[in-house]
Amino acid sequence: MKLGSGAAMSLFLATSGAFQRVSSFVVPAATRAAARRNAQAASTVAAQSPFVGSLWKTPSSPVSRSMSTVVEEEKEVALELPTNENDEDLLRIRHSSAHVMAMAVQQAFPEAQVTIGPWIDNGFYYDFYFPETTDEETGETIPSRKLTDADLKKVKKAMDKIIGKNYPITMEEVSREEAKRRIDEIGEPFKLEILDSIKTEPITIYHIGDEWWDLCAGPHVESTGKIPKKAVALQSVAGAYWRGDEKREMLQRIYATAWKDPKQLKQYKKMMEEAKKRDHRMLGQKLGLFSIQEDAGGGLVFWHPKGSAIRETIENFWKQQHTDNGYDIVYTPHIANLNLWKTSGHFDFYREGMFDQMEVEEEAYQIKPMNCPFHCLMYKDELRSYRDLPIRWAELGTVYRYERSGTLHGLFRVRGFTQDDAHVFCLPEQLQDEIVAVLDLTESILSKFGFDKYQIMLSTRPEKSVGSDAIWDAATAALEGALKEKGWDYEIDEGDGAFYGPKIDLKIRDAIGRTWQCSTVQCDFNLPERFGLEYVTAEGTREAPIMLHRAIFGSVERFFGILVENCAGDFPLWLAPTQLKLLPVTDAVQDYCKEVAAKAKKLGVRVEVDRGNERLAKQIRNAEQSRVPVMAVVGMKEMETGKLAVRSRKLGDLGSFDIDSLLNELSRCTDAAEEMTMMGEKEEKEEN
Repeated sequence: MKLGSGAAMSLFLATSGAFQRVSSFVVPAATRAAARRNAQAASTVAAQSPFVGSLWKTPSSPVSRSMSTVVEEEKEVALELPTNENDEDLLRIRHSSAHVMAMAVQQAFPEAQVTIGPWIDNGFYYDFYFPETTDEETGETIPSRKLTDADLKKVKKAMDKIIGKNYPITMEEVSREEAKRRIDEIGEPFKLEILDSIKTEPITIYHIGDEWWDLCAGPHVESTGKIPKKAVALQSVAGAYWRGDEKREMLQRIYATAWKDPKQLKQYKKMMEEAKKRDHRMLGQKLGLFSIQEDAGGGLVFWHPKGSAIRETIENFWKQQHTDNGYDIVYTPHIANLNLWKTSGHFDFYREGMFDQMEVEEEAYQIKPMNCPFHCLMYKDELRSYRDLPIRWAELGTVYRYERSGTLHGLFRVRGFTQDDAHVFCLPEQLQDEIVAVLDLTESILSKFGFDKYQIMLSTRPEKSVGSDAIWDAATAALEGALKEKGWDYEIDEGDGAFYGPKIDLKIRDAIGRTWQCSTVQCDFNLPERFGLEYVTAEGTREAPIMLHRAIFGSVERFFGILVENCAGDFPLWLAPTQLKLLPVTDAVQDYCKEVAAKAKKLGVRVEVDRGNERLAKQIRNAEQSRVPVMAVVGMKEMETGKLAVRSRKLGDLGSFDIDSLLNELSRCTDAAEEMTMMGEKEEKEEN
């Protein structure tokens, strides 16, 4: 079934992040709303894709270019690929390719039952159920089929034949009763569940010739011959529970990609090969940054010393940026009485994403899934005046959310993570200025890490919401006014705001063209009302403040994973876990190296001394493989002269430096988030 129900759309929205300009002509608003309600049914991590088009905003203000490891050629390669959002023809090709694949699977394996199959950022997938069958001759039970690489080749061959026959793809509208009759006739029980979830009529069906049909809302190409078969590739098979429920049937999901021509497919494959090299899970282990210890439980991150050094640098920078911009740093508990989560509404709305409660002195306590209710309690701790506002509180607060084991994915989807949370309590007339300030801070922080191209969505009031029309209109106008004041291009996603207020979402683009959801700023009319938050106006009356939720990284863990993949583990100098490695040529200089290291640490330079039990060439190679940006060779001559022979991983030999000059330059580069380019003294080579 293709996007003809809220459940199918929930998977689509969760995995593709499609924009209103695409989804508005595909799916009616009621279906989009149902999809949003069911978004948690998605059981896989979203594939990420390159994005091209007018939505990309490169800030015009000067920003730090600290992530210089990105090659310009990679940027150009990423920019050439179209996306579902900016190319309707590509979206239709992918949608129709999914139908052709489902038809091919059922031709190759008649026992297969189709479920759902949305398009996603880089292509599409389809979920199939393979029941046990009975051998007609022996009567023996045949276990359900497990798809193999050979099976995928068989399916692709069948797809090519279907494409070659150029079957027309046509739409038919039928009544609910007729749709049910046809589904009963072909014995597809999953389609019956999908039909039940479709709330609109008539029911639309798409046919491939007279050979195959499915429930579908469209759109499609006119005929199978419009699909460029050499630009379609089947990629992999994965398991997925029906409806994302581990108590339901295990399905087999075929992932595939489709493009407008073979050149685009070839380029996409190159991008995916590059993505494999950058996989943060592989690099995290290789570079000793973090681990997921299954003995402790899935989705729980262990930060190793090198990863902790980078995280500490990120967090210190984050805190400094916030205090410089008028925020106060706060800390709140990890658990609270369950009644707090009932007051906030989280227990009613997000119970499935929360861990079970624990009993403390005959009362139920909840490990926190959010930080915001704690900040509301702190605000309510005293009566506030309009003169006190705005109040800006920021917290690196660790929260815990229940995620099914099948959805966990490295640092990108975990059960315990640290939100870079902040809340602003302000007056209505302060709202737009505060939003602009949030966007300025977001730009300042993200650009420091080399992310300076953004895709921006403004999401407006959904069908179900709290708050008056007047306050929604004012808040939406403030968000839109802030974006216009920034001069940023954006798209409006009608009806996709939170139930408690409109929001701005910001995606960043990485070195190989993939997009990542990171930052958000959301107006909230719900929590101030639930917690009875007030301030005294100039007239002496009491009013509820406007509350802004705001995150820049989203979570420290996820942002760290994005950062690792963006720079392929080759961190810039200011972030590198080891900034300087001393390479002793002989054991006689080990004590001298330790003295230099102690001096470096006092200046805040992260330094290591090689054990010196390898030849110098091997020490240099090991340091380079560990992505150490600066190395210093230390021999008897260096010890006697008080100088170091310095080598940059990126620039090669930098010459000879006296110790203080080198350490001061490293310290300066760290503070300025710059690479070291200063050259030392070069020895003249004697001519024979």
